[in-house]
Amino acid sequence: MDRVLNLIKSDYKETQKRILPRFPFTYLTFKDSNPDCSNHVFEVKDISYTGMQLIKKDGKHGYEVHELLEGELHWKGTSLRLKGQVKWVNENTLGVGFSKDIDFKESIQKFFSVENIISSMKSVHKAQMDIEIPANLRYWIRGDGQVEVFVWQHNDHEFMKFVIIFLRRFVEWEDAKGIQSGKIIVNRDIDTPLSQEDEFVFEIDQTLDPEKIDFSLQLVRQMTEDLLPSHVQEFLLLKLGL
Repeated sequence: MDRVLNLIKSDYKETQKRILPRFPFTYLTFKDSNPDCSNHVFEVKDISYTGMQLIKKDGKHGYEVHELLEGELHWKGTSLRLKGQVKWVNENTLGVGFSKDIDFKESIQKFFSVENIISSMKSVHKAQMDIEIPANLRYWIRGDGQVEVFVWQHNDHEFMKFVIIFLRRFVEWEDAKGIQSGKIIVNRDIDTPLSQEDEFVFEIDQTLDPEKIDFSLQLVRQMTEDLLPSHVQEFLLLKLGL
């Protein structure tokens, strides 16, 4: 656990680093509509209401910083038209900032409603897949587009910690430390011979953000027994309701 609790000192804001397991694929994709890039299909590695991080796993994408990008976000048989500007490029990965449009903001909030997120979520800890699960991580619930719930327990089954990540925001509770909220400011891959992981840097809110808490409560409340056992759900709701 030590390596996921590193504190990074900042003169202005407190940031903390976490290393969490990474699921190997996502069903959330983006298809470019640029005539010169008509065959470009990206995996959406990360997304929020204001932007997304795309990765092209089968070759180069050809985009440069400040270029405009337009296309369709595809998820579970539905699609959302969007456009934005390339903010940064790193080999086959790029960051895109969405155009600031009120109608689009409403559309993407509806697209990523709690109900839609819940319908895509799966219990990774129960999946019959060759995925390395870290020690003491008992429950790992995942939805596409960087929506995940991690729950750790001590060897005596007492709850140790939980982290809820959703659309570049997070809420975390830890035994003896309490609850905190914040946002993701850095997310990068860490591939080791044994596992695939993500390194997150969280910027911590000075006070708990009620919107983040409310979204987390809605998410956990709507989880069914096949996703999260009722006693675990009740514990998370108890701590989120503090």
